[in-house]
Amino acid sequence: MKIDNEKFKALQNWMYRNARPLELAKWKYNIESGTKEEVLGCLKAFQNSDGGFGHGIEPDFWNPGSTPMASWTAAQILKEIDAKPEEEIVRKLVKYLMGTLEPKTGMWSSTVPENNLYPHAPWWQWSEGAQDNWMFNPSAELSAYLIHWSSWDREAWEIGWQSMEKGIRRLMKVDEMDRHELSNFKNALEILRTDTKEFNEKIPYSFQVVEKKVWELIEDCINKDCKKWGSDYLPLPLDFITHPKYLENYQNPAMKKLVKQNLIYYANSLNEEGVWDITWNWDQYPEAFAVAKRIWKGVLIANRCKLFKEFNWIASKNSPTGTSR
Repeated sequence: MKIDNEKFKALQNWMYRNARPLELAKWKYNIESGTKEEVLGCLKAFQNSDGGFGHGIEPDFWNPGSTPMASWTAAQILKEIDAKPEEEIVRKLVKYLMGTLEPKTGMWSSTVPENNLYPHAPWWQWSEGAQDNWMFNPSAELSAYLIHWSSWDREAWEIGWQSMEKGIRRLMKVDEMDRHELSNFKNALEILRTDTKEFNEKIPYSFQVVEKKVWELIEDCINKDCKKWGSDYLPLPLDFITHPKYLENYQNPAMKKLVKQNLIYYANSLNEEGVWDITWNWDQYPEAFAVAKRIWKGVLIANRCKLFKEFNWIASKNSPTGTSR
């Protein structure tokens, strides 16, 4: 049931033939013997002079200008390769985040008016009051990045904690939460795991209590009907449980079984091309969507093969260089 040699080779060949340089660099970094510098070089092409990111780095909206959501996409990759606070690309991003937070709400704008001027999925359409649908997606995670990378700038560090405090107050009041916002909170806690002392001083709830609440919400959010997987854009176990260590949050063996079923589902859902299809559609901008769909295939391969590696579900260690990372 693992990704066997044949499946692995098909995925690898597709990446080398079709993926954007960014996703190929991520693939090489996580699966083969690629370098952090390769990924950084690709990321810099999406960064604007103000420090934010744009240019379709998030394939579902093509606004070239800087947006918090596109910057969040870049920040995730920077964290993935363990980028350091002193690196220029990170410093510029920190400055951008400092200047774009809405202090009253503690949120960054999830979608912006300029998105409407370029091809985009309907959920990225800006309108008055749109932020009510997004809330702390991606602000919860952006605030954690700001804290994580701002050891050299006390003001940035404080701004990050101010946003985090507002986000946690919201989290602790709700009984359910959108999958994306919930994922942001889960990721934020992981980023701040080494800052629990400061967390407990700055936030009116302990790190342990907040983490327990997040995982309770995650268990409620995950779709547990395996027969429906693939029929729609559903929250699956591996959307949250991205490493075996997260299974420690569950004493219930049913969750471990669901994770295994999710791995099996991914391994068995490759299309005739040998890659994964996306489960959403723009229903507009058909020519642009065809391009975005192709880009997303590379994103899915890079991300899911990293998952398979974390769970030791890649049977092959082959790579063009004969080595693996």
